[in-house]
Amino acid sequence: MEKAMQSSHGVGYETYMTQHEVRMEVEMKREEDYKKSQELIAELDSKLHNHL
Repeated sequence: MEKAMQSSHGVGYETYMTQHEVRMEVEMKREEDYKKSQELIAELDSKLHNHL
């Protein structure tokens, strides 16, 4: 988990767990990434259904 956290967000797990500001930044970025992925999925799904 440490390596994934470091490579994905640029912070170590210990920093993430002990620094509230860092944790909030990471979680906001995760939320943003999730929303973008959901928009992309909806767009691709729409295109797929329009071409069937």
